[in-house]
Amino acid sequence: MKNKLLLTLLTMLVVFSLSLAACTTPVVEEPSAEEPAVEAPPVEGPSEPKVVTFAWTQEPDSLNPFYTDMWFSATLQQLYLCWAWEFDDQNKAFPNLVTEIPSVENGGITDDGLTIILNLRDDIVWSDGTPLTSADFMFTYDMIMADSNSVNSQYPYDALTSIEIPDPLTVVMNFPEPFAAWEANFWRGILPAHILQPVFDSEGSMMEADWNLAPTVGCGPYVFGEWESGSFLRFVKNENYWKGTAKIDDVFLQFVPDDAAQTAALVAGDADLGTFVPFSDVPTFQEAGMVVHTVDSGYAEGWFFNFRDMASPAIRDVAVRQAIAMSIDREAISKDLLLGLTHPAETYWDPIAAKAYVSPDIVPWSYDPEGARAKLEAAGYVDSDGDGIREDLDGNPLTIVHGTTIREIRQDIQAVAQQQLLEVGINLDIESQDSDIFFGSFEDGAPPAIGEQDIMQWADSTYFPDPDTDYWLCDQVPSDENPFGYNYFGCDEELDALFQAQIIETDPSKRLNIFHQITKYMHDNVLWYGIYSDPDLWVVNSNLTGVKFSGVTPFYNIMEWDFAK
Repeated sequence: MKNKLLLTLLTMLVVFSLSLAACTTPVVEEPSAEEPAVEAPPVEGPSEPKVVTFAWTQEPDSLNPFYTDMWFSATLQQLYLCWAWEFDDQNKAFPNLVTEIPSVENGGITDDGLTIILNLRDDIVWSDGTPLTSADFMFTYDMIMADSNSVNSQYPYDALTSIEIPDPLTVVMNFPEPFAAWEANFWRGILPAHILQPVFDSEGSMMEADWNLAPTVGCGPYVFGEWESGSFLRFVKNENYWKGTAKIDDVFLQFVPDDAAQTAALVAGDADLGTFVPFSDVPTFQEAGMVVHTVDSGYAEGWFFNFRDMASPAIRDVAVRQAIAMSIDREAISKDLLLGLTHPAETYWDPIAAKAYVSPDIVPWSYDPEGARAKLEAAGYVDSDGDGIREDLDGNPLTIVHGTTIREIRQDIQAVAQQQLLEVGINLDIESQDSDIFFGSFEDGAPPAIGEQDIMQWADSTYFPDPDTDYWLCDQVPSDENPFGYNYFGCDEELDALFQAQIIETDPSKRLNIFHQITKYMHDNVLWYGIYSDPDLWVVNSNLTGVKFSGVTPFYNIMEWDFAK
């Protein structure tokens, strides 16, 4: 009993002491000078991956560079592929897979211009760790040139007589004659031989290869991650990239249906980057605090005229084409539809190097509806029944079919042109298709390719920054035998000869003179009619840092992009 009472008293004393301690402010001793305080390291959880989101208005048709002509596909190549040399924000070439860009001075080009030697770096690897060597160049060339394969074009590789690979780090290109535009044309994407050679050997073609839609092995700062058709495309950081590690983890392309959806996503902050945006939306982006980059890329929006046999007789008449050129108020289009942010392009070469390749003798087409009417009258096109539409030389209404994509600005231009041409007695029958239909091939039955349209409108460029193009070459006219030819316009032998001459002319002044002849001939005969100069517009979240663009290889420095902290 006494022991129990004692135990109870002791217990009460302990409880009282603890209660007193809880109510008393504790005394913290200051550390002595000899013993500095040591703070416990903070506990950090896993960091969220950095994801940059692109609003992309056209879903790629292929990620194999030799099976697509789509800009929205080709633009992505610097993410997952690599070129022998790429181009910086001044559109100047710099070595990428090669130790230096070949020249006569460094011994990479022979004096006669018939041999070009590439010396490869010795530290390049594919994303799976396999070395990238000259064998990959040889496979890329063999795949392009194989008769069993059907790439979009064999140009310019068909200009070579052979490729040699004397060792894993050397590629020798042999030409039968000089090829002036080699730097702008060759080795735009190298394919992994160790992945694709077995497929090619088995199938004789790469057209159905899984890699075309899922290039899980590449040589860029990112590799393919996932593609949900109609929804998104994702690239993830290449941890084995031979130049280092990108600062942003994932590149996420969100497919949006049109320009309006892209603008809404950018302004709302749902996307960090957009491109090919309407000029009319530029003030909206600027008011939202976004950065708009204007990048020279050689592009101009224009009308390509069809003078093949299946085109209407009227459009094959140069007098009609000239009257059309005089009937469109391009200055008003630039001012009213494009907010004065661009200007008319007189030739296909206007956006290149301050028009150096454009003949100084060209007289620009001015808005002159009276002159257009007089030209049509003189050529025998009259309105005999008084319905406002002239008849062609066979007595049929002077109706011209104009086709383009469903992009809003293009349809706006169609409407303006239709009204202005009606004022001079020409009926413009306008139609538009989704881009995947409009830009399809002859084999696909695309309206431009099979010649169903007299005038076709889109934005295009030369092999920028070089002035070369093979669009108007006679051997590029599509047919059953040549289903992937992309000269939808026609064979003009005089023009073809000029293009053939410029590509083998290595004297810059002489080559310039040939382009003066080309531009004057095409302008005066209205084989192409410029609507407006169309530089690349990139709209970027102001929180993205390190962003630069090239007009040739847009994402050349994407591994340096980051988000501000």
